[in-house]
Amino acid sequence: MVTTSCFCLFGGILEEEALLPAPQNISILSTNMKHFLTWSPVTVPGETVRYSVEFQGEYERDYANETWIPISECSLIIVTQCNVTEDISATVAYNLRVRANLGSRGSEWSTLKVLFNRITTFLTPPMMEVSVDGYHLLVKLEDLGPAFQFHIFYWRKGRLPACPGTADHAKTVKEISSAVHLDTMEAGAEYCVKARTYVEAINRSSNFSQMQCVHGGRSIWMTTAMVSFVGFVVGVLALPFFAWKMSQIFQYSCCPVVVLPDTLVISLSSLLLLGCCIFIGRKRLSE
Repeated sequence: MVTTSCFCLFGGILEEEALLPAPQNISILSTNMKHFLTWSPVTVPGETVRYSVEFQGEYERDYANETWIPISECSLIIVTQCNVTEDISATVAYNLRVRANLGSRGSEWSTLKVLFNRITTFLTPPMMEVSVDGYHLLVKLEDLGPAFQFHIFYWRKGRLPACPGTADHAKTVKEISSAVHLDTMEAGAEYCVKARTYVEAINRSSNFSQMQCVHGGRSIWMTTAMVSFVGFVVGVLALPFFAWKMSQIFQYSCCPVVVLPDTLVISLSSLLLLGCCIFIGRKRLSE
């Protein structure tokens, strides 16, 4: 009897020594419906510790004898986080737990201190880019996944409606494939846009994004006036050159410059010699 008791006690001591330390600081990081379970690493010098994660939903807790479901993507992993987004598929309270493994040795399970519900996820304002194509007001939004809708509000600056949610100044977008056309702009006017995300599954919206404003295109008469003005300036600057060029053309067409052959060209010395001979000849005739 004594021997059996001692053996059991000794076996219990060995089993306790074989346990790994349990992971600590279990928490959920959830942003824009992306959920990650994180924990502090368990360190064993010279060894690689692996981790396994399980979850328990409302059904498992209340109707399936508190069973736990392993997450296959997070079985015997070496990193200290697990993407549980696909497993948190309903807006109910979930529990999650993780334990460390090293060969045949394992730790106790570490469990969340507070149950997690995806309704608490942090929703960020959407990133957007507002642009103008001719007279068309366009906005491009980041794609956050099929669970997200976007509520877009827009108005002409200086004429913010008393109720920004009216149909003329709001648009809901459920699929993001390209730039969204919002409105046809008035010429020369400035338009402003802001947007927020909405998740129907949890019935929550994010804060609004930073307002972005753009100017509409110029009107036709203004464009015509600018083109006419530019044409007038170019004409005034080009007129003197045009007149000089025409005078050159007329000069060379009416009084062309003729280049004499070399045999007909009289040099200065020859001209002087010819003058002296004429002078001497006249002097002799006078004598």
